[in-house]
Amino acid sequence: MAADITKKITPGLFPLLGPLLGLSLVTLGLGTALSRPPRAIALAASPTAETESRRLTTPMAQIGVTQGNTLTVGNTTVPVPWQQRGDRIGMADLPLMTYLGVDLQNTPTAEMQPVLWFADTPTALPAWYDNGYRYLDVTAWAAQQGWQLVPTGDRLTLQAPTATVLTARRGRQAQGDRLVLEVDRPVLWSFDEDATAFTLTLQATGSAAFNPAALTSGDGNVLQSLQVTPEGNQIVLRGTFEETARPRVWSLTNPPRVVIDINEADVVPRDIRWAPNLRWRQEYLTVGDRRFPVHQLWLNLDAATTLQPIWASPHQLPGITPLKTMAQTARASAAINAGFFNRNNQLPLGAIRRDDQWISGPILNRGALAWNSQGEFALSSLSLAYALTTSQGGSFTVNHINSGYVQAGIGLYTAAWGRTYTPITDGETLLVVNQNQVVQQVAAGGAGTGATPIPPQGYVLALRSFNSAAQAMPVGTTLALSPDLRPAAFANFPLAIGGGPTLVREGQIIADARAEGFSEAFAAQAAPRSAIGVTPNGNIVLVAIHYSPGGRGPTLAEAAQIMRQLGAQNALNLDGGTSSSLYLGGTIINRHGSTVGRVHNGLGVLLVP
Repeated sequence: MAADITKKITPGLFPLLGPLLGLSLVTLGLGTALSRPPRAIALAASPTAETESRRLTTPMAQIGVTQGNTLTVGNTTVPVPWQQRGDRIGMADLPLMTYLGVDLQNTPTAEMQPVLWFADTPTALPAWYDNGYRYLDVTAWAAQQGWQLVPTGDRLTLQAPTATVLTARRGRQAQGDRLVLEVDRPVLWSFDEDATAFTLTLQATGSAAFNPAALTSGDGNVLQSLQVTPEGNQIVLRGTFEETARPRVWSLTNPPRVVIDINEADVVPRDIRWAPNLRWRQEYLTVGDRRFPVHQLWLNLDAATTLQPIWASPHQLPGITPLKTMAQTARASAAINAGFFNRNNQLPLGAIRRDDQWISGPILNRGALAWNSQGEFALSSLSLAYALTTSQGGSFTVNHINSGYVQAGIGLYTAAWGRTYTPITDGETLLVVNQNQVVQQVAAGGAGTGATPIPPQGYVLALRSFNSAAQAMPVGTTLALSPDLRPAAFANFPLAIGGGPTLVREGQIIADARAEGFSEAFAAQAAPRSAIGVTPNGNIVLVAIHYSPGGRGPTLAEAAQIMRQLGAQNALNLDGGTSSSLYLGGTIINRHGSTVGRVHNGLGVLLVP
């Protein structure tokens, strides 16, 4: 059976393997084309764009590179990574959109990104990739706008002519509010927001006809307050809004206008080929009578595009951190939050496998996805235990491997856990094993107290309410561990991540939370969701689904239906709620970063430049 399980499948042909020997196991082969090809659009390319694109393929070692992570506009500094390669300056694309309002347009070509900024026709900017970011070459385009770009150390200063605000108006919309400022010329701005407030700083002064009261007076649908303050050669708008809304700043031309929309229906449809094998889509999808915002990253894996588990700390398994921080530490271009964890003790609760090593073992026979570099995938309920035998003839079972899920019995903690193990429960007996021999027994105290070193060539066994096992393994006892992995075919895959429940198997909606050991409350919950799916031709889709406008988040059944709408033949639910986050090129794309909870682990997409 193992030979059949690991056989690569012809793209476009998906076998319905069904239950094999009582196991629900599906193996998938990666195709070569992403589904739903984007609509091509006409671009107004810079006359030097083709030349610049060729120049950007020159090895970086040959041209000299300087870079930084901050951009200063007037008196405002915003986190926009930038890079100078020779005489070219690039800015990270999504931060450029987030903070300066340079709108990224749909494109089927990753190497050339069309943008809009006070224009009717997009301008194509050459792009390059490095250390997790996609940089847009703004050199020629910025000169056309009259901007000056001045690198100083790790900071890039952007200088532009000061504009004049001529008029302003405010209006209510069905699901939000709109502010419009007419200016005498394209104006440079910086924008920042958190969960319920925003600050917009315009490099502009007000004309005699400019009346701030036209913006600040009147009731709003979701806009709760607004202050407009002249500050030298700047006009600063500070607003607060309802938590269900999100602001967006964009520009119009003829005449030039800055538009601020604050509304609940905040998802702008996008279809951007961000890298040759990475596509960013976002749209509303309907299930029943509800529309849900669905953010997607579509992948094809190859030597230049890899997917691997990542976690909070590179040196130990315990710990949580924002997904953005995790992705940037791993130099991942994209990422999604993945498996479950205990937020209190910051420990994993499910399978994590990388480089043929179980970083954390599965729990409760929950769903897991495994894959390899050859483009093969397996989806199944997963269990792992170790048969433990002693030189005195004793026999025991180890059920929990590098896991925060604890029960009476034996837990195994390897060097993947970290340099030390600290008891998770009260009264544990710890067996320190080095080169297969018990070298120390430790009567641990309370949970969270006393760190015991883990031998680099060994492990620690945590015995919980299991005194007889401690007596059977005194110091000097030789131990042997033998894995019992079900399905055994998962051993053929170097990478795996656990979640649950399985949403779709072989094209059929499953979404049975109780069967995978989840609570009734979890099964009934309507909340933001993260999921991973695989299509019949092997495309991978990473998905974040959020609240419908003015309503609730999706249930597990609704999330499963959305994954089927996207074409997933197999799909696995990941951790959701405040953990649900999708990262791309320096930015959380599905929600504001301040509303995202810290997570234990994720899946990172790494691109070879």
